[in-house]
Amino acid sequence: MYEPIRAKSVHSTTAGTTDFPHRSREEELDIQLAGHLAALLAITDELRALAPAADLDTAAERLAAQVARLRGGQAPVRLTVAAARPEPRPSALHRRAHTLAGRALVVAASRADTAVAILAAERMDAHAAALEPRELASH
Repeated sequence: MYEPIRAKSVHSTTAGTTDFPHRSREEELDIQLAGHLAALLAITDELRALAPAADLDTAAERLAAQVARLRGGQAPVRLTVAAARPEPRPSALHRRAHTLAGRALVVAASRADTAVAILAAERMDAHAAALEPRELASH
């Protein structure tokens, strides 16, 4: 009925020896936060391509600086975005950006990164202002 496990578990380690590299919680949060900010940067660049604005330019630069800081100085890849969709949907982009900024805010708060938390909150406010209040409430 029950077959005992004969092989050593890949998840267990003995004290002081590891077979694979481990990251600290802070490193994992940095990676996660950099990913959220990089995704938010990509959407910001897409919004900039649809409707250029100085506040979006400033936000993109601030986001890029934070991503580079979290990645140890490695600058994020930035693509020149052309409106590839036949009908650009800025409201959908703003909703997505609002969601990503919220995720970044949660991770920034958990790792006590005040600069990113402030930036994420500002981006949430900016994207919420770009939408009708009923649009955010329905998603």
